[in-house]
Amino acid sequence: MTGHHLTADLSGCPVTVAAMTDSQALRQLCIEAVRAAGLTPVGELFHVFPPPGGVTGVVLLAESHLAVHTWPERGAVTLDAYVCNLGTDNSAAAQGLVDQLIAAFAPKHVQRQRWLRGVAFVPRGSHAAP
Repeated sequence: MTGHHLTADLSGCPVTVAAMTDSQALRQLCIEAVRAAGLTPVGELFHVFPPPGGVTGVVLLAESHLAVHTWPERGAVTLDAYVCNLGTDNSAAAQGLVDQLIAAFAPKHVQRQRWLRGVAFVPRGSHAAP
């Protein structure tokens, strides 16, 4: 099973973006971005921290997960999206999801990282080479 793991560290995000401090706004943004990317949300949890009120949100996907963390006092956001490719190549969906979230936070600077994760499928009873 293989998958694509994308992260983005955003800085210079305007604190006026509602999703920086409002858990419902972040939830709506994430769910809409997940669906627009063609991925399937199956669970979620969003939490607001005490002032200055950053938000952490996680959306469990049928394909894996999305996590978003905001730091309004620093104008920063971190994004983490992992999608599995079992049966379908979801790499374009993951990229579209991250791109949409980056655009919504309007950062001045973005640092992206991408990893191909997992191993090729090995049938039960077989052994992969070391």
